[in-house]
Amino acid sequence: MAKNKLEKFRECKTFTNLIQVGYFDLLKDYPLKGHWAKKYFRNQNPIVLELGCGKGEYTVSLAERTKDKNFIGIDNKGARLWRGCKTALEKNLANVCFIRTRIELIERLFASNEISEIWLTFPDPQPRNSKENKRLTSPRYLTHYKNIMVPEGIIHLKTDNTALFEYTLETIEKHKHSLLFHSFDLYGLNLNDEASSIQTFYEKMFLEQSVNIKYLRFKLG
Repeated sequence: MAKNKLEKFRECKTFTNLIQVGYFDLLKDYPLKGHWAKKYFRNQNPIVLELGCGKGEYTVSLAERTKDKNFIGIDNKGARLWRGCKTALEKNLANVCFIRTRIELIERLFASNEISEIWLTFPDPQPRNSKENKRLTSPRYLTHYKNIMVPEGIIHLKTDNTALFEYTLETIEKHKHSLLFHSFDLYGLNLNDEASSIQTFYEKMFLEQSVNIKYLRFKLG
C-alpha cells in the first residue's frame, strides 16, 4: 500500500491538471487568484468548486456534463486526487483541474466574485461539538465561501449524515441565508438533476445499505 501511494505521488507530479499548493506557498495570494478562468482555463466561463473532492468523481462527472463551466476539485490528499486527475486526462477534459491544498486557504486562491457554485459531497461530519469549526458548513467556512463567491452563488450539500444535515439547516436559518431546496431522501423524489444523477463510490455503498442521502442547496445571505 505504501509503495502504491509513493507511485501515485510520483505520477501526480507529472499531471498537467494538478496544482499542489502548500501552506507556505499561500502566505501571499496565489498568482492565479482572480484570473483562473482567463489565464488557466482560457475562457470566461463560470467556475465551480468541489471542496473535499476525494477521488474527484463528482468533479469529473460535472465537467463531462457541463462544458460551458470550469470545475476545480480541492482536497489535501494527493493519493485521492491521483484518480480524479488521471480520469480527467484520459477523458481529455479541458474544463477541469484539481488543487491539492487545505480548504481553509481558499481565500488565498480565489478572488471576490470568482466562484459561482460550491459542491460539498459527503464531507466529514465532525460530530464532536468541539470540532464544529471544522465542519464545511460551519459559519467559519461559510464566511470563506462568501468572500470568493458571486452574490447569487449556490452551495450544494450531499451527505449521508443526518446530524450534519440538520446542523446545516439550522445554520442557514440562524444566519439568514436563503434555503432553495432540501430533502432528507433525495432518491425518493425521482429527480433527474446533477444532485441525483451523479453518484460516488461511497454514495452507492450507502444506498446499498439503505441509508437515505440528504441534499440541500442554498445561497448565502
